[in-house]
Amino acid sequence: MNVHTLLLRQIHPDFIQNQRVSSQAFRPTPKDERKLSVYDGDLITPAEAFKHYTKTLNLKSIGVLGVSVKECKECELPVTPDPAPFLEHVLIDFSGYSNKAIEKKAKQLKAKAEARGWLHQETRA
Repeated sequence: MNVHTLLLRQIHPDFIQNQRVSSQAFRPTPKDERKLSVYDGDLITPAEAFKHYTKTLNLKSIGVLGVSVKECKECELPVTPDPAPFLEHVLIDFSGYSNKAIEKKAKQLKAKAEARGWLHQETRA
């Protein structure tokens, strides 16, 4: 990974409100131990990440958005490879921040990802 690496985030259908992605898509849940799971875009394409997430892991996603390692660093969020679950797995670490700060940082990441646009979206037959 380098500063230009895109970190690929799967967007659950529940994270869409009024046709827009909510910041919840970039906020870790309590079960995540304040770490957000993403894919390393240097190791997998957005389409391959979507297929892995929805077919191999059998989880729900309507598409893939991305933020760069540099954008995470600008938000003071460390990025760490975590290949234990699968090779391309990476964590964006929100630990050490209050819930209010996490919400603010999640909104910042969402805005950066939305400005970049969808990297992959589910195709409907």
